[in-house]
Formats: sequence, C-alpha cells, structure tokens
Amino acid sequence: MRYRYSAAKDGKLVKKAIIYTSDEHGINFADVDAEAVNIVKRLKASGFDSYIVGGAVRDLILGKKPKDFDIVSAASPAKIKKIFRNSRIIGRRFRLVHVYFGQRIFEVATFRSLKDGSTSNTFGTIDEDVNRRDFTMNALFYDPGQQIVVDYVDGMKDIKKKLVKPIIPLTEIFTDDPVRMIRAVKYAAMTGFSLPLNVKMKITSQSNLLSSISPSRLTEEIFKIINSNKAAEIADLLDKMGLYSYLQPNASKLMKDSGFRKSYLKTMSKLNGKENYKGQALGALFSDYLETLCEWKSGTSIDNFRDIYKNARTFVLPMNPPRFDMEHAVKKFITNHGVSIKRPALAAVEGKTTANKNRRRRKPKPIAPVI
Repeated sequence: MRYRYSAAKDGKLVKKAIIYTSDEHGINFADVDAEAVNIVKRLKASGFDSYIVGGAVRDLILGKKPKDFDIVSAASPAKIKKIFRNSRIIGRRFRLVHVYFGQRIFEVATFRSLKDGSTSNTFGTIDEDVNRRDFTMNALFYDPGQQIVVDYVDGMKDIKKKLVKPIIPLTEIFTDDPVRMIRAVKYAAMTGFSLPLNVKMKITSQSNLLSSISPSRLTEEIFKIINSNKAAEIADLLDKMGLYSYLQPNASKLMKDSGFRKSYLKTMSKLNGKENYKGQALGALFSDYLETLCEWKSGTSIDNFRDIYKNARTFVLPMNPPRFDMEHAVKKFITNHGVSIKRPALAAVEGKTTANKNRRRRKPKPIAPVI
C-alpha cells in the first residue's frame, strides 16, 4: 500500500489518497475491457492523467465483469476528440466525449471541479472531481497501465464493509440532486450492501423531492433498472423505501396487493440485463397489469390494439419510452398469449403521424373484460 501526497497552502505535504496495488485490490486484469485500456493508454501517452472510474471499478473489485467502462481524464473534450477520430462530443451544460468501437460506446469525461457545488459543470482536477461524486464505492480510480487503484475517500474500506456511504454531506447530496436517492437504493440492491441508518432516514424524509424530477430523467433511471440483471431486487427495495411510487406510481399502488407484488417482481426477475428482442425489458413494467384486465384466449384475434396500447402506456407514466419500443413490447405481450392482432387495428397505430403525437392525449377506453 502506498500513498499519494499533495502540497497544502502552507507548503507542507498532505496525504491525499491511498494507492492499492494489484495484489491488494484483487482486480482480475482479464476482466478489464481491452478497448477501455487502450483509451486510457492513448490519453496518458498524450500527456493527460486518465483512469477507468465509477461502477466498473467497483464491480471489478467485487469480482464481477462490468458491462460498461467509463473513463475520466485531465484532457478537455476538444483534446479528447482530437486524439480519437472515432468519437463525438455530446452534452450542453457539461460536455462529454463518446468514443466508438463498432457498436460499443465508451464515455470519456473531463475532471470536474467543486466551483459550483456537487453538481458542478466546470472542469477541475482529480482532487476536486472525486469529492463531487456521489458514493465512496463509485469514486475509485483504476489505472490499467500500472494496475493500481487510487482511493481518495476510503471507498475500498467501504466496499469491504459492504456499505453504500455518501461522499457529499447528507445536508446537500439529495437536495442538490434528488435522483441520487434512487441511485443509493439501486446500488444497495445491486451489490447487497447496506444503507447506513442516517442515509435511510434522510431518503425517507426527502423522498418528496423526486416529484420535481422531469419524466425524461425518471425514464432514464427506469431503463437502467430494467436493463440490469437485478431489476426485481431494485424495484422491491425502491418500493420498500417509498421511492418506486415516483418512478412507477401505478405499479407501486397495485403492489400493495401481495399477489400482484409477487407476480410483478417475478416478471422483473426474469430480466437478465442482456440485449434481447426490442421491448422485452419494457414489457416487464406493464405485462402483469394487462394480465389483470382481460382473459387472454389463445387462438383469438383483437381489433382494439390501440386501446390496449394506450392503457399500457398510461400505466407506465411518468415514464415516456420511445413509441416504437412501446408498440413492440405490447405486440410481443399479445402474441405471446397466442392472440393475433387484426391488421386494420395495427395499421391505425403504426400510421400515426408526427402531428398526431402533439395532440392532447385522450383518456384511453377501458378494455373489454373478455377477448
């Protein structure tokens, strides 16, 4: 174990971070994505301090193979773009770079400062960047070249203790960004870690802050949940903590019935986090609800697809998924029951124009009790 020092204002050296070697952090280098390693190497070769960061490092330490690898660097977005021709700059307030390798995307961010608080969108140093991250287990920096983990916030110790511990003070972390409450619970469910009592109490007292979050951000969080391999565990814990009612209020209301809750979570548990047919994960959000509306008789056909579609879409509000994905998910649900869709009914939905999208939504008609 080594330490990283930096100079204080008085000129004295201050211990800033613990450096764990490969023998100490236990990361299996074979589980580290080769393209992510290549990106870090090229950035460092160009003179920019760079690391793999966040959930990927956490998962590697826990012996899991990450799905995504995020990278952070001292290089500005413009300089990153210059180094990687296969990339583009995204974002308005805080600009990031997406580096493309075939169908795969690697997100490269520049170190952020604390100039404007924990949600700062100004560039800074690694010392500042680590202190605006949310939880200690997500604030570890991995250098694949030297195979070391740089730990500024005792994140390694909290992983060993199996704790989801905030970096930002509790007086600020959820008021600055209420979505962090969802993430805290999600991380606990995904890892099996515990939320400290004071964090639980703060989430309970401030859960109403989520009512101000835009549907687009909530949609993004829901997609992350249903595309994980722990969707059932996350939904279950979010509901117990009183947060699922902000993500899926209709489902949360029905989950008060133990029978529906058991069925809903069982459906969620079948999601494996892998890329399957379009809309599979999305269908898990409404399929148990549609099951309660009708008696789905195999070998029959329906002509009210639009009403079924509208009911499903209303049920998942405030989530606002892409229309194509939602239609595909509803079609898949219906055909899985051996029920066919009459072509005129299907064309009525598929032929919707852009102008129709902007019309005021009408309340969907109730579905007939028997198909």
